[in-house]
Parts: sequence; C-alpha cells; structure tokens
Amino acid sequence: MASITLPWVERNPKTLSSQRRTALVLLYGLALMHIPLAIVSWIWLSPMSAASRELADWKIPLVIVLCIGAIAGTLLFLTAALVVTFYRRVGKILAAPWVAFTIFIGAVVGIIALVWVHAEVFAFIKTMEPAKISATSDAPTIFGTSIGYEHTVKSIYENNLKGNAIRLPGAGSIPYVGQFPGDFPIVAYVLWPLQFEIVRDLIAVGGIIGFINIIPGFGIWWERKIAGRIQSRMGPMRAGGWHGWAQSAADGIKLIFKEDFVPPSGDGLLFRIAPYFALVPPICAFIALPFAGAWVFRDLDVALLFILAMLGIEVMGVILAGWASNNKWSVYGAMREACQMVSYEIPMGMALLIPVMTAGSLQLTEISNQQGGGFWTWFVFVNPWCFAAFFIYYCAALASCKRAPFDLPESESELVAGFLTEYTGFRWSLFFFGEYAAMFIIAGLATILFLGGWMSPFPSAWADQIITADTNPFAATIIRGVIAENPLWFVAKATFMFFLQLWIRWTLPRIRIDQVLYACVQVLLPMTMVVLLGNTLWILAVDHWSWMQTADKIINWILAGLGVAAVLGMFGIASYGYRHNRRLVGTMAVEGLPGK
Repeated sequence: MASITLPWVERNPKTLSSQRRTALVLLYGLALMHIPLAIVSWIWLSPMSAASRELADWKIPLVIVLCIGAIAGTLLFLTAALVVTFYRRVGKILAAPWVAFTIFIGAVVGIIALVWVHAEVFAFIKTMEPAKISATSDAPTIFGTSIGYEHTVKSIYENNLKGNAIRLPGAGSIPYVGQFPGDFPIVAYVLWPLQFEIVRDLIAVGGIIGFINIIPGFGIWWERKIAGRIQSRMGPMRAGGWHGWAQSAADGIKLIFKEDFVPPSGDGLLFRIAPYFALVPPICAFIALPFAGAWVFRDLDVALLFILAMLGIEVMGVILAGWASNNKWSVYGAMREACQMVSYEIPMGMALLIPVMTAGSLQLTEISNQQGGGFWTWFVFVNPWCFAAFFIYYCAALASCKRAPFDLPESESELVAGFLTEYTGFRWSLFFFGEYAAMFIIAGLATILFLGGWMSPFPSAWADQIITADTNPFAATIIRGVIAENPLWFVAKATFMFFLQLWIRWTLPRIRIDQVLYACVQVLLPMTMVVLLGNTLWILAVDHWSWMQTADKIINWILAGLGVAAVLGMFGIASYGYRHNRRLVGTMAVEGLPGK
C-alpha cells in the first residue's frame, strides 16, 4: 500500500467529506459524554465529600474503576478527535525521521518501567500484613461474601499505609507521594483487588498478549525490509513516514475490513476455528517462557516440556485448515505440514535434551542462571556436543515452524498458497500471528538453553563489585538488574535469532518435500543420536577424569574464541557493506527515495 485511505480523508481539498464530519461529531460527542461521569465519580471520591463516607466498602472500588474509566475514555476519544481534526499536521509530524525512533525508544523504556512498577507492587501486596479477621466475620467484599483472613481495605490502610512509607523488597524504605491521610485512603482501595491472585494473573496475561501483538507487527515490517535489502530494493517506504514503519498497521486495517470468505463446499465450523488452533498454543507457550528471573508468568519445573507441548499442538490448526477448505492444494499443504512437523520434532526435542543434561534441570530459569559467569559459560561453548546441538536444534526448529527453506506447507510455486489458499482477511492474518509468535518462542528457547538467556556476556560478579548490597541494597539491585541480568539482554539475543530466520528465508532456496524428509530421517536424526550419546559420555568423563577437566576447559575457550571471531566477522562484513554500498550489486537501495 503506497498510502492509507481512511473515511475522513478529504477527496476534495476545498470541502470536508461527510464521513469526516460524522467521525468528528461521534468522537467529540463520546469525549463530552465521559466528562460528567468523570466529574461525578471524582466528587464521590473527594476526601471532603459526604458521599464518599456514606459509600459501603464494596462500592468504593467500583466507583474508582468508574472514575478511571471515565477519565481514560475522555482522553482517548478527545485525542482521536484531535487527530482527525488536524490529520494533516499529524501526518507531517509522523513523517519526521526522529518520530519513529522516539516512539520505539519510548515504548521500550515505558514497558520496562511499567513491568518494574507492577512487579514491585505485586511484591508489596504479597508482604502486606494480613488482617486478623475470624472466619465467621461478616466483613463485606465486592462479591458480597465473607473474606475470612483476607485483607480488607481498612486493614490494608491501617496496617500498611497509614502514616507509613511503602517498603519495596530489597530497596529499603521508599516513601510514596506524601503520606496517606486518614480521610483519603484511595490507594488502599486500588491495592485491594490485587490481593487476589486471579487479578494479578489477568494483568500479567494482558502484558503477554500485548507483547505477542508487537512481534508480528514489527516482524512483518522487518521481514519486508530485509527482503528488500537482499533484493536491492527499499521495501515499504511510504505508509507511516520513515521507512514505512506503519505498513503493518495499514495492512492490519485492510485485513480487518476484507471479506471473511468461507468455502461453500467446505466444513464451515472447522474452517472458522482452525486459525485459533494455530494462534492459541503459541500464546500459551509464552506463559512458561521467562524473560528474566522474575519476568515469567509461571516458573514451571517442567517449563521446557510445556512449551514443546504447546508448539506441537499448533499443527492441529494447519491440518484442520487444510481439511476444512475442501481444496486439494490445501489438503496437500496440510499433509506436508503434518509429516514435516511430526518428523522434525524428534531431532529438535533430542537436541534440547543436551543442555538439559548439562544443567541437570528442566526449569528454564535455573538453566539460564547457570550461564551467568560470562559468555564463555554459555552452553553453546561448554563442549563440542552442545555446540553441535545448537545448530541441530535451530535447523529442526526452522522446519518445525515451517520457515524457509522448509516452507513446503505453503509452497506458493506448487500449491498456490497451501493450507492458506481459501483463507482471506482477518482469519488469514491469525495464521501469521501464530507463526511469528512461534518464531520468537523458538528464538527464545535457543537463547535460554544455549546463549545465556537474560545474562550479559560479562560475569554477574562484576556488577556486584561496582556497589555492594551492604552499602546500598537498592542501588546494588538496580545495577545488577541493568548490567548483569537484564531482560533486554534476552530480548536482544532472541531478536537476533529471530532475524536469522528472516535472513535465511530470503537467502536459501526452497527444497523439495522428499529432501525435507531425507534431511530429517537420514541426516539430523542420526546426528542427534550421536551428539546425545557423546554429550552423555563427555559429562561422565569430565566428572571422573582430571585430564578431561583440563581438556574441557581448553575446548571451552577455543569454542568461545570461535564465537567471538564470528561476532566480529559479522560486524566487519556489515561495516564493509555500509561503507561500500554503492559498489555492491544494485544502487536502488541507497538512492534517496521518498520517505527515506
């Protein structure tokens, strides 16, 4: 799409379109409707208001939610109305090169701050003093039932907040904004719902879904840019301004409004639910995927098995889509996916057993924590068998999530679009949402099991030498979290592994289906068995023979040196290409096209 066409954009520059006037009236009207609701709710919550003293405990949280929703609704609809009113100026601002970079940096910093704040608040909730209320107490709750030993709003306020400072774990005593006056305990009402684990889980799930929505939006745009550069093109350049950064959003709007076609001769029910079978399992896999030691929804003891099980269910969505379409190309694509995914799950799972054996645990947080002694302690460099297992896993993972050169289920040159042939619009996009989410999970597992997870390339002990916990525990926690064990390290490593999948797609040609199965059964599977046996014997030999311990350290440093050389080589090649881009094949990618 060269540009986005919205209903309120003027067809005639001299007059306003009726659609734009309708949008303005609707948005300004909704914004004005929320203002009285916000004012009334705030008056009820005023410390001097008699209404706030007369409200029952279980009603005040509802009024708080109503007030926050009214204020948020007012700001949201008012902002949308102003954007529609001054859309030309907004378009010029968005076209500026610094806007996209500022939005990206602001989003990263905002997400980090938001997650940190919610983690500290959750930790504070868990350490609150419980109210000693008898089990037969008639203290009301929002559900109208007794709460037994649970916290009441009054106990939260009197035992933890009144005249006191909030105490964050490991951070000493950090006061909140002022003290908590007795006539205005709104903070206690805000904290009251968080004592229930289901509320905290719903908030965390919202964060997971938000991150999953970012991956396809950014990944699709990035893949188009990578494909363009490899093919001496620019890729998306116009939608959104700087390098077409809003192209994914434009395509999303287009897909939402496209016709939702269901084949008349197909199975309508299975056809409709198949995309959700492909999308929901990768989302569930994020439940056990840790971004850092405390940045995980559920730190399961068998997290690796859970993630592999979720990724294995994804094949059901493809099979249902192919069968329900009642199209021979779709059925062929589904059959290929079933054969390919089931076959490659065996070497992929066996390759992952090697870091599990090395760490002695299936818990992903424990596996990552064991790699915190510097990049030379990452499992990919520990011994030659782990080094080989990393490449076997990555190749098998490409085939498991049907990425090129193993994209035979789609295979546009042979099967039209494979299992996607009959899908259009929003349901078609759900398959790609699931695929890109699975790609990030594959990259995340490679990062945690082989590349140190969220650990920096430098030993964690170096951060402790900057400032000790005895001197300033809060500063020591911040420094360790920023330098040594930062979730941004995990995101950066996983993003690089994600990039490799995009790079490989536009570099290697698609192979035949018989070659795909041959590579699995007669190449990767025997190699994985040899590597698994070799790693077992290696661990036993290192434990029992002192000379093997010396050899182990020497090989460890050799492999780490190869890793450093590979990284420096990548930077060298990228630098050479950037400095000599006009001497490369094709000059279109460096000419100043509109929007660059």
